Amino acid sequence: MSDFIARRPVWSLVILIAIALLAFLIFAVWTPWMELTFGRKRVFLSALFNGITLGGLYFLVASGFTLIFGLMRNVNLAHGSLYLFGGYVGYSIGNLTGSWFAALIGAFVIVALAGILMQVLLFRWMEGQDLRQTLVTIGLSIIVADLLLWGYGGDTFQVTTPDWLSGPIQLPFVVALRSNGEAVMMTYPLVRIAILVGAIILGIAMWLALNRTRIGMLVRAGVDDRDMLSATGVRVQLVFIMVFAFGAGLAGLAGVVGGTFQSLQPGEDTKILLSSLVVVIVGGMGSIPGAAMGALIVGIAEQFGSVYMPTYAVMLTFVIMVVVLAIRPQGLAAVRR
Repeated sequence: MSDFIARRPVWSLVILIAIALLAFLIFAVWTPWMELTFGRKRVFLSALFNGITLGGLYFLVASGFTLIFGLMRNVNLAHGSLYLFGGYVGYSIGNLTGSWFAALIGAFVIVALAGILMQVLLFRWMEGQDLRQTLVTIGLSIIVADLLLWGYGGDTFQVTTPDWLSGPIQLPFVVALRSNGEAVMMTYPLVRIAILVGAIILGIAMWLALNRTRIGMLVRAGVDDRDMLSATGVRVQLVFIMVFAFGAGLAGLAGVVGGTFQSLQPGEDTKILLSSLVVVIVGGMGSIPGAAMGALIVGIAEQFGSVYMPTYAVMLTFVIMVVVLAIRPQGLAAVRR
């Protein structure tokens, strides 16, 4: 943290001011002029927390995408299809077993196996051929989308939330005052809080694995100098297969998570792919903290855009991407090579 402040004092000041302003808006009792400016506090806080939890979903998808695209240099434009495939798999397993955890684990394992097949049968023979990878994965995503449409139809599905995660939880934030002076506290769905906490724990675990373990060292070494790593006796292809499987599995896991508090339907694969691309570009390729930062920015921007300027909500995220590319083309927290 001290290194970041020393290297980027301006950014540190901007972040500190933004955090202080956000904390004030969250904890303060809003005055009439604040409500005139931002609308009702309940609406503002709902948009904020919805954006944060949506950012948690985007992080689950984009973290796998940044491993595959940012670290391995594999252009996988079928990543959104892995998300939708995992969601449908989790929905089916959840209906069969009645267990949400079985849906999560089953989707992760099955989509990870699909990722292994993609790496062995496709990407292994197209290393360094970006255009070929792009065209092949676009074609693959179209095939997968059609197969899922054939198998599940055009209906909308939702993964059943477990009973212990159903219902709202009261948060320590005052959203209004009654006429008698009694405070009205904010309530928020418990399942969204659990998903956000899970995303944070997973993000910390991934960062530690990449930066503090031998496996992470092998992954980074394989990206930087594959020939030298092979000369030491390490099976580089096996390392890459493991990374691709994990990244694909995360997309499948995110499909179940997204199907729990949103929905599963045709077209979600394209939407989630575009969001993941924006997240990785904004945060920086190959960076887990960058993926978290980008996911948070994009998630909050989408939700605030849909509440305060619905006409331009879709455009807002791409405006953020353009601004970041203009100011810092490598992303906000890109991995240094």
